[in-house]
Amino acid sequence: MSQHIAVLMGGLSAEREVSLASGEACAKALEAQGYRVTRVDVDRNVAQKLAALKPGIAFNALHGRFGEDGIMQGILEMLRIPYTHSGVLASALAMRKDRANQFFRANGIPVANGVTADRFVAAKAHVMEPPYVIKPLAEGSSVGVLIVPAGANRPPEELTKKDWPHGDEVLLERYIAGRELTCAVIGEKALEVIEIRAADGGWYDYHAKYAKGGSIHVLPAKLKENIYQTVQELALKAHRALGCRGVSRTDFRYDDTPGGTGELVVLEVNTQPGMTETSLVPELAAYAGITFGELVRWMVEDASCDR
Repeated sequence: MSQHIAVLMGGLSAEREVSLASGEACAKALEAQGYRVTRVDVDRNVAQKLAALKPGIAFNALHGRFGEDGIMQGILEMLRIPYTHSGVLASALAMRKDRANQFFRANGIPVANGVTADRFVAAKAHVMEPPYVIKPLAEGSSVGVLIVPAGANRPPEELTKKDWPHGDEVLLERYIAGRELTCAVIGEKALEVIEIRAADGGWYDYHAKYAKGGSIHVLPAKLKENIYQTVQELALKAHRALGCRGVSRTDFRYDDTPGGTGELVVLEVNTQPGMTETSLVPELAAYAGITFGELVRWMVEDASCDR
């Protein structure tokens, strides 16, 4: 009898639609690999659902809060259902951008200077000199990110909205000009490096990430060899610093603009990167000769508790 996999998808975060797409793609690929698959749209009754299902493995295709931040991992540990991706602590750390940055600094991994502030304080006056970036502390896919350009007279009014859904603390980081780069780690191996450009010439926001044709991927990224290798080394170093397992993806900014700083900084580590047809990890795996089916099979075979 084939192994029973519960694919956890959907969920309660702002990235629900992306997770549904990731989950469906993974479920189809797992079925094609011969596994018995149950698609589980995660809600607050997920523990009862899984206890009744008794799957052999949980394939975690959730993104964002309640799925990627240690909470779902804790439920799976309590139920003793082996699962994919990182464990409780690594997931929680990676999702809290300010805490992750503290770990990175302690491990000699470069990050942009930043400060955590109450959103109402950050809305009254510039907490740091523009240009800077405002990020929710625990969201992914660029959800809620605001860029404050050089010369801006005041912070964005969005921060004071009554229906602001991203929590009352925000992370403000110095804006790093230049290129957006990303590198995936599978197991203990860093793959190649992609440069990502928004097709409309703007920044790599939610639309650019997920709309068909929204972004241009340059693979392998056209970088000096020493910079290219440094990106790979830092992706693996960040993966290890947080204690990640399975697959992760680390995002970078590299300022090679004329007269720029030349700095390379880690933006964040994604412990459950997107697995849709436009996603970066499947593209990097394919470039390394790993089919989508082989990738999800590897993730299932790597699953465990006590991660």
